[in-house]
Amino acid sequence: MKYRKKPVVIEAVRYTIDNSLPDWFMDRVSNNTIVIHEDGTCHIKTLEGTMKSEYGDYIILGVNGEVYPCKPDIFEKTYEEVSELGE
Repeated sequence: MKYRKKPVVIEAVRYTIDNSLPDWFMDRVSNNTIVIHEDGTCHIKTLEGTMKSEYGDYIILGVNGEVYPCKPDIFEKTYEEVSELGE
């Protein structure tokens, strides 16, 4: 059988040290779910274990409040931006 991913609206941010990061990201830094390193990487405690995120990766806030990194090429193939009115 074949399956299609259900359309779900998620929040995400491109991880760069030169932009402001949303409250949900900083909340997870405060509780050590996300650990930022001086070299521009971060480690994220996910449901599958700790994952490393590189500068420029997307950090996704999932539908159940979970966070996980996603490489830009995969993110752009999987997600498209929605307008606030079109949600």
